[in-house]
Amino acid sequence: MMLKYIFQKHLNKYFPLQNMKEVMIISLGGSLIIPDTINEKLLIEFKQVLLKNKKKYKFVVVCGGGKTARNYIHGLEKTNIKNKELLQTSLGMHCTRLNAKFMIYFFGEKSTNQQIPADMHAVKESLEKNDIVFCGALRYSKEQTSDATSAALAQYLNAKFINITDVAGLYNKNPKKHKNAQFIPYISLKDFFALTQKMKFHPGQHFVLDQQAAVIIKKHTIKTCIIGPDMKNFDNFLNKKHFVGTMIE
Repeated sequence: MMLKYIFQKHLNKYFPLQNMKEVMIISLGGSLIIPDTINEKLLIEFKQVLLKNKKKYKFVVVCGGGKTARNYIHGLEKTNIKNKELLQTSLGMHCTRLNAKFMIYFFGEKSTNQQIPADMHAVKESLEKNDIVFCGALRYSKEQTSDATSAALAQYLNAKFINITDVAGLYNKNPKKHKNAQFIPYISLKDFFALTQKMKFHPGQHFVLDQQAAVIIKKHTIKTCIIGPDMKNFDNFLNKKHFVGTMIE
């Protein structure tokens, strides 16, 4: 019995996630958390969905910076300071972590982490103890947003990647500006990668997934879903029911 305990202890040390519930990495857009003021209705529904489904899943929620980050980033745009883009990216990172801390407070659950993870290893350790882990951007990396953090975590934890954004999924052009925009329910990794690489990166950009995230999900063939802010739709996805969204795989 003692030998079995020692063996299991060492097994958990080196392969801590092997017997864990399925892990879902969620990129939660900052524009959904705080578009202008805190989006309490949506966040309450989001909390209910995660708590309802935590018996079969563990969730890592990577918070975006949203409008808060863009306001700070645009505030530096006309300045002549050195390393402007680096500083803009740093501001964006801090906003993602502020949003993550808010979400921890908002959830107020024992099954939620209390400290913001600083790296992927810390996320993994926190996931061993908690059903829901909130984080923001984990480190500075040129030309990426919290979406790339989410994609990297999905690869690191061998998990599925869900991007919750403010539109129903991927369109051939911005549906907020073009009424004739066509919804894309399915796209291959190759085609999605080609689509994102046509755009030039800029700090605080607002697109369903950033360019670096596209590189990661293509390289590691990560199953990815882009869905909108309808939490009933999100719950349907988690429970393998009909849902509206874009699958990238």
